[in-house]
Amino acid sequence: MVDASPQLPLQQPKLIPRLRDAIRVRHYSLNTEKTYVYWVRFYIHFHKLRHPQDMGAAEVTAFLNYLATDRHVSASTQNQALAALLFLYKEVLSIRLPWLDGMVRAKRPKRLPSVLTQAEVQRVLNHLSGTRWLLLSLLYGAGLRQNECLSLRVKDVNLDGRKLLIRDSKGAKDRVTVLPQSLVTALSTHIANVKKLHQADLARGFGEASLPHALAAKYPKDGYLFGWQFVFPSTTHCTDPYTGRTVRYHIHEDTVARSIKRAVRLAGIEKHVSCHTFRHAFATHLLETGHNIRMVQELLGHKQVETTMIYTHVMHHSLAEVRSPVDRLLSDQSNPAINPN
Repeated sequence: MVDASPQLPLQQPKLIPRLRDAIRVRHYSLNTEKTYVYWVRFYIHFHKLRHPQDMGAAEVTAFLNYLATDRHVSASTQNQALAALLFLYKEVLSIRLPWLDGMVRAKRPKRLPSVLTQAEVQRVLNHLSGTRWLLLSLLYGAGLRQNECLSLRVKDVNLDGRKLLIRDSKGAKDRVTVLPQSLVTALSTHIANVKKLHQADLARGFGEASLPHALAAKYPKDGYLFGWQFVFPSTTHCTDPYTGRTVRYHIHEDTVARSIKRAVRLAGIEKHVSCHTFRHAFATHLLETGHNIRMVQELLGHKQVETTMIYTHVMHHSLAEVRSPVDRLLSDQSNPAINPN
């Protein structure tokens, strides 16, 4: 995201609450809610605080063109803004803009993922310890997205069966992935410490975890159960944006990103590395060691195998098998055509 979110126009105090309600009724994630609210506010301020219901095709087009030509945002960011405006006009204002339905989205460039070698992953892990080490080891060892790892609940960890149940992932889908054997002991010890923290919270009158969607209203006491606690809880309490109650949420995404950035710098790795890089490494390294691509697809939660196939383009062993013609040429020392001087 680019700038700090602008403030809601005073003359339209009900628009953003209506937007939030429409998003929550459809059980969209909190991140989606924040993103849509940001772009709607940006759109309103770009057009001098005019209400969206008084604007249409010309204004939306001008805004999207501004993002592309003046702000130089990526195609994915421009599409994100378009999705927010589509939702606003369709679901909140009930205004049909037929041209908007057929609007061509910006084409995202097809880029190969940045992948670390196993040695590079080890170097990064060597500069982490405790909870940060365990969290990153799960990102790599189970192929988790950052939010999937942070949102993991105690009840969804099967230590005996070495399985992790990932709930409400991308596309509102659940899946099961592997829990690495080498992490079972460390994760078991970590969960025992989380239980001590939870018991201490209960003793002080706290101990509630934020529940997804409408579960807090349907089962108001379940948030206090240990099984619903986050595997990686935050060190502080916060206010649940849905219920207004004091809860213990999971570690903030920025905290994880900073830890990884520091570890990568200390490891002396110059590649662009994010939390998602370790999910890429998980898939690539499984394919390199001969695992079936359909199994890798299932573990990653990809809808189509074509998405998983991108990792075949960055597999190290497939390139190592290729002998460049210059290698063949330079290996022939008797060739009189070779004269490095």
